[in-house]
Amino acid sequence: MKFRDGMWLQASSKRVEYAEEIYSLTQQDSNKISLLCPTAQIHSRGDTLNRSTLTVDLEAVTDGILSVEVTHWHGAGDQGPHFDLFPDGRPPVDASIEKSDAGTTLTAGGIAATVTALPHTFDIRFHSTDGRHKLTSLLNRSVGLAYSPATSSPMQTADMRDFKHYILTQTTLGVGEQVYGLGERFGALNKVGQSINLWNVDGGTSSDQAYKNVSFWLSSKGYGVFIDAPERVELEIGSERCCRVQTSVEGQRLKWYIIYGPTPKEVLSRYTMLTGKPNKVPAWSFGLWLSTSFTTEYDEKTVNGFLEGMRERDIPVQVFHYDCFWMRGFHWCDFEFMSSHFADPKGQIARLKESGLITKVSVWVNSYLGQASSVFKEAAEKGYLLKRKNGNIFQWDLWQAGMGIVDFTNPEACTWFVDCLKKLFDTGVDAIKTDFGERIPTQDVRWHDTNVDAAKMHNYYSFIYNKLVFEALQHRYGKDEAVLFARSACAGTQRFPVHWGGDCESTFEAMAESLRGGLSLGLSGFSFWSVDIGGFEGYPNSTIYKRWVQFGLLCSHSRLHGSNSYRVPWLIDDDDKSEQGCSAVLQKFTQLKCRLMPYLYSQAMESIKQGWPVSVRAMGLEFPDDRTAWSCDQQFMLGSSILVVPVFDETGEVDFYLPRGTWTSIWDDSTIKGPQWVKEKHGFDTLPLYVREGTILIMGKPGAIRTVYDWTLPGEHEVRLYEPRADSRFSLYDAEGKLAAVLEAEEDRGVWNVKGMEARVRRLSKDQNY
Repeated sequence: MKFRDGMWLQASSKRVEYAEEIYSLTQQDSNKISLLCPTAQIHSRGDTLNRSTLTVDLEAVTDGILSVEVTHWHGAGDQGPHFDLFPDGRPPVDASIEKSDAGTTLTAGGIAATVTALPHTFDIRFHSTDGRHKLTSLLNRSVGLAYSPATSSPMQTADMRDFKHYILTQTTLGVGEQVYGLGERFGALNKVGQSINLWNVDGGTSSDQAYKNVSFWLSSKGYGVFIDAPERVELEIGSERCCRVQTSVEGQRLKWYIIYGPTPKEVLSRYTMLTGKPNKVPAWSFGLWLSTSFTTEYDEKTVNGFLEGMRERDIPVQVFHYDCFWMRGFHWCDFEFMSSHFADPKGQIARLKESGLITKVSVWVNSYLGQASSVFKEAAEKGYLLKRKNGNIFQWDLWQAGMGIVDFTNPEACTWFVDCLKKLFDTGVDAIKTDFGERIPTQDVRWHDTNVDAAKMHNYYSFIYNKLVFEALQHRYGKDEAVLFARSACAGTQRFPVHWGGDCESTFEAMAESLRGGLSLGLSGFSFWSVDIGGFEGYPNSTIYKRWVQFGLLCSHSRLHGSNSYRVPWLIDDDDKSEQGCSAVLQKFTQLKCRLMPYLYSQAMESIKQGWPVSVRAMGLEFPDDRTAWSCDQQFMLGSSILVVPVFDETGEVDFYLPRGTWTSIWDDSTIKGPQWVKEKHGFDTLPLYVREGTILIMGKPGAIRTVYDWTLPGEHEVRLYEPRADSRFSLYDAEGKLAAVLEAEEDRGVWNVKGMEARVRRLSKDQNY
C-alpha cells in the first residue's frame, strides 16, 4: 500500500503522521528500551498538546536478533492468533545497553541498534556490534501512523467505524541491496521494485498472488526481517521510496525482528530458530510419487495398470497418490473411498504394498466439507464448522456446493477431524495431501474461539490445519515418519513438510515460474519442496514432460501429477521405447535420484538442523559474495555441492553460470573453471549437472531402485572425490537419519583418499563415463 504521492505529497485518500523526534528514552529492562516519539518536533510545552505519539520498543531477543515494535494507541486489543515463536525454547541473550554522547546502543550478541542523541531528530541505526557492518536504518519519515480516508480533525477519530488505521515502517535500502524470500513467489527472484501483499490466495503460479505467504525477507547485506503479523502485511520494496522497504499493517501496532547473519545461511538458521525448524521426513518420501491426477477417471484397475506399467519399464514408484476423485463428487471431504470404483480399498492397498509395486500410499483431503456429504451434517450438528455472525454456518458454493469450513479453533472439531484421518490410516494410508486452506473468509465470520481476529486467521489457518494433520501422522507412525503434501503456508509452517508449488501450466514458462517459487520459499526457511512434474494445467508434450522430469527428480521431493490428463510416460509419447523417450528419461532420473540418496539424505539432515533449503537452493546461499550468483533464477544447488540447471528450451540449449572454482560434470567428468557463463546443448538423457570442487560425493551403487537402503555398508556405495582439498569433509547419515560417519579427504604422496569409513574411492579421470 502506498501512502504518498511521490516524495512531496501524501496520497489524497490518506493522512499520515510520522515520528519526528525521539522525545524520551526509557530503559525498561537490561535488554529493552522504549522510545516516546511525537509526530512533530517539540520545541515548547505547548507542542505536546493535541499531538499523536508513537512508541518504539527495542528489545534484545537473543544472539543476533533484535525486535522493533511500533504502537500508536496502547489500549487497543491484541487478539490472536499469534505466531508460535521459539517452539524449541528461547536461548538466553547476551544483552547490553550503553550510553554515550552519540546516543544509546542496545546490543544482542552480534547485532546492535543505536538510537541518536541528537535533539529533534528521529534516527535509529542497525549494525553489527563490532561496527564493521551497517545493516539498515529508520530515519526521517520512516515510522508512522495513517488514516484512510484522510481525517481533517482528531475529533473524527471518536468514531473509528468508518476509518482504517495503519502502522507503517520504512527501513533503508542500500545501494545495490537486494531482497529475497516472502514465501513462494513466482515473479522476479529479487523483490526490489515490487509491491507485495502477504495474503494467501489460490491464484496459480502465473501472478503476483501466492499460496504460501511468509512474512520474512532476506537481504543480500547479511540480515533478514521477520514481520510478526499473521494478518495481511503489505510491502513496498523500493516501490514507494526507491531507497526503502515499507511495511504496513492495519491496526495499532506493528512488530518485526531484525536478524543478523552475517551470512545468509546464518540468517536463515536464526530465523528458523525463531519460527521453528523443519521436521525430519523419512527417506521413502524422497522417491517417486505417482498421482492419479485431478479430474481423471480412475478405479482400482487403472491404478494397478499404471503401477504395473511403471514396473515393466523399470521405473521405481515409492508412493502412489489418490487425488480428489477417490471420493464421490459433491461429497468432498467425506473421507470415504467410493465403493463404485474401489470395492475393497484396504485390501487393494495391502495388495499393492505386498506386490512391491509401491511402498506407501497418499490420499488427498482438505478441510472444506460439501453439504451433500454425511460428514457435513455431523460437523454442522456438533458445531464444528465456521459460522457467520448471525449464527448460521458459513457456506458458499466456491469449490464444493454449499461447502462449510472446519473450525480448527474448536478443540472438539480438531479431535473429530483427526478421528476421520485415523480411519484412513486404518485403511493403509501413510501420507496426506493437505490441499487448499487459502480461501478463509474474514468478513461476516465468527470463530469458535471468540478471542481470535478474523483477519489474522486468514493466513494462520494454514498453520493450524497442517499442524493438526502432521501431528496426527506423527502420533500414528512416529515422530519422523510423518509426511504431508501441503499447498498453503505462512511463517512457521515449514515445521510440517512437505510443500509443493501449486497449480502451474504445462509450459516452459510455468516451469520457470515454479522454480522461482521454490527458490523464494527456500529463502523463507522451508527445507523441502516439490512441484507437479509435467505441469498441472494442460497437456504437456513430450519435450516439456521430459525436461520437467529432469527438473522434478532433482527436487527434494518428486511427484507426477496433473489436472485432466494422466502423467504416466507411455501416454505422453505413444510409448516411445528409445533412449530419448519419456519412459527412458523417467527411468534414468528416478534411478539417479535413488543413487544420490546417500548425499541427498545427508544434506537433508544438515539442512533441517539449520533451516536451509535442500533443493531447490538459491545460488546466493552458497556463494553470498558473488553478485552474479544472486541473480541466477534458472538454476539451483542441490545441497551444498551439486549444481542443477533445468533446460527451458525445446532446442536443448541452455546458458548457465558457474561461480569461482573448478566444476566437474557428473556425466563425463569434464571440468570447467569458473566464474564464467557457459552455453551447452543437451539431449533428454542429460542436463547440466556439475559438482563443486572440494566435494566428497557419496552415491549408492549402480542399480539402486529405492530411496531406502543401507548405503553405509561396504559395496552399497561409491565415494567420488572432486578436486579434493585438505578441508574436504562430508557428514554421512544413514537412511534412519543417524550420523554414520564423518568423511575427510587426506593426501598421501600425491594420492587422495577418504578416511572415516571403509570406502571404495572412485578416482575420476576424463575417460570414465557415468
